[in-house]
Amino acid sequence: MQLKDLLKYENIVIQCHDNPDADALASGYALWWYFQQNKKKAKFIYRGRNEIHKSNLLIMVKELEIPVEYAPFLAEEPELLITVDCQYGEKNVTQTKAKKVAIIDHHRKVVETVKGMSNISSDIGSCSTVVWDMIKSEGLDPNDNRFVATALYYGLFSDTNKLSEVSHPLDRDMMDALIYNKSIITSMVNSNISLDELMITGRAIMNYDYHDSNKYLVIEAEPCDPCILGLISDFALETENVDVCIAFYVSQFEVKFSVRSCSKEVYANELAVFLADGIGGGGGHMLKAGGTIKTELLTKSAKDFIEERMVEYYESYVVIYAKNTTLNTSKMKRYDKVTQSLGAVKLTDVFPSGTPINIRTLEGDVDTVIDKDAYLMIGIEGEIYPIKEQKLLNSYVFTNFRYTREFEYEPRIKNTVTGEIKHVLPFAQTVRSTGSSIIYAKPLEQPVKLFTAWTEDKYYSGQVGDYIAVRADDEHDIYVVNKDIFERTYKPL
Repeated sequence: MQLKDLLKYENIVIQCHDNPDADALASGYALWWYFQQNKKKAKFIYRGRNEIHKSNLLIMVKELEIPVEYAPFLAEEPELLITVDCQYGEKNVTQTKAKKVAIIDHHRKVVETVKGMSNISSDIGSCSTVVWDMIKSEGLDPNDNRFVATALYYGLFSDTNKLSEVSHPLDRDMMDALIYNKSIITSMVNSNISLDELMITGRAIMNYDYHDSNKYLVIEAEPCDPCILGLISDFALETENVDVCIAFYVSQFEVKFSVRSCSKEVYANELAVFLADGIGGGGGHMLKAGGTIKTELLTKSAKDFIEERMVEYYESYVVIYAKNTTLNTSKMKRYDKVTQSLGAVKLTDVFPSGTPINIRTLEGDVDTVIDKDAYLMIGIEGEIYPIKEQKLLNSYVFTNFRYTREFEYEPRIKNTVTGEIKHVLPFAQTVRSTGSSIIYAKPLEQPVKLFTAWTEDKYYSGQVGDYIAVRADDEHDIYVVNKDIFERTYKPL
């Protein structure tokens, strides 16, 4: 769905969920602004039993001049109803009758939608980001209205636990692009916790469950602002002999949880995904993450479920330190690389040597400094990774063809000094593998966390069915390869 497709309607109502949070208010406000810029009148409402009462949200509505109305009753049936940060028919949004309904959301899809009338992007951190991207796609810039830009930033800030759970590159793009009012953000952030929520924090911390075997805490809180969970888990992680903390609360519609880790063997974002697998969603950073679980999909209490998943998580994998490990290759098959075409970008073609850059991809950000031997490889699944010229030339030869490929998110490179951003593909050349990399490999029978010989502070995950491999000429060059990629990249000898 594109926003321009909705401009044909006249009587438009934008509705966010009952008891709206900052993300709902921000995404609805930006959408209202979009229609205003296109000379369309739209009404922005919320319904339900309660009016907004949280001090940070009251500041947000007042200082950013958000034209939201509390409408417990709506007499006129609109021609078009757009629900933002929620899905029409869900329990958390009072149903409003309308001739046509459009949905813009970032949560897991739970309702049937009409083709061409929805944009539900469940891998995005906030609905604010979804709306921002849709507006940008129409050639408008929310930075033209500082209040709208500030609202969008605070929407993402609030829905990702002070940005600690941001994982999608589009969220990071919006963070970088928005020009917001810092003083208003500070005012809202410093009014986020009420005295009642301070009591909730204290009671939660006093009733922790500590698991000595793997040094983690599980803390249940009363329903509260999600930022409170981050506060609880941040504080608890500073405790001696605590490496991981999970704080959560149970509401009528969902279980919200926050994950913190100071262990190099446990990525918070990976643990968050594991906890919510199949019944919700999770994500974030290596140290800070979080997610949601749908209560209707639970067959036991949320606490028992989280406790069981934590046990499963720690029992599910083995840790391998390649620097100190030698694999038994007698039980592994020999493989050679299949001749294939990939993409390669000489980084000095993008920015001069010595330039500090940030490479942004769907898999995450990579910070580095360009040198004359630095290249960027584009793999068969669109994965991006840096490589030195000599290692590239050992296994690949350049062709005379440009490299073209479609991405879910097109990788880009930012000069971190000037802020200039360039897309990767215009600089990509096609390279063809020479098939001269002999390895030993076998499928994994259980998940592993592999610390390579060159990255002792960061592990690479391998799941059952993926391959663990080692170069024939270097017993410590051990790595894991996704099953689908391996089968298209290597052939048995």
